[in-house]
Amino acid sequence: MSHSYVSNLMHCIFSTKDRFSLINAELESRLWLYMGGIARENKMRALAIGGTTNHIHALLSLPATMDIARAVQLIKGGSSKWVHDNFREHRKFAWQEGYGAFSVSASQVDKTIAYRSNFSDDSTPICERIKCELKI
Repeated sequence: MSHSYVSNLMHCIFSTKDRFSLINAELESRLWLYMGGIARENKMRALAIGGTTNHIHALLSLPATMDIARAVQLIKGGSSKWVHDNFREHRKFAWQEGYGAFSVSASQVDKTIAYRSNFSDDSTPICERIKCELKI
């Protein structure tokens, strides 16, 4: 077989340092999109990104050549730097050191997105809004 097919869907969860509520509405709307851009630039697909004031959930499709530790490192490191460079009022922003990551069957993608959507206070689930804005 000359081609490879890999389905590596991961539900990643990580929090702000000490679970402080650092992600306000202004930051949230831009941060989720920026994280989706980091994923895209690194050949991942962000199927949905969302969360609350103190943690995020991301459903990522990883390329065959990338392990989950590297994917999370790229997203956390890149987004943290971006926040510091663009939001002076968020100088204390940081992610926790660890993360949770769980494989997701392709048949469970919609349920996983729906689960994460329950974290938004808005009437339009954040994951659905982000999914539309990421054009996926």
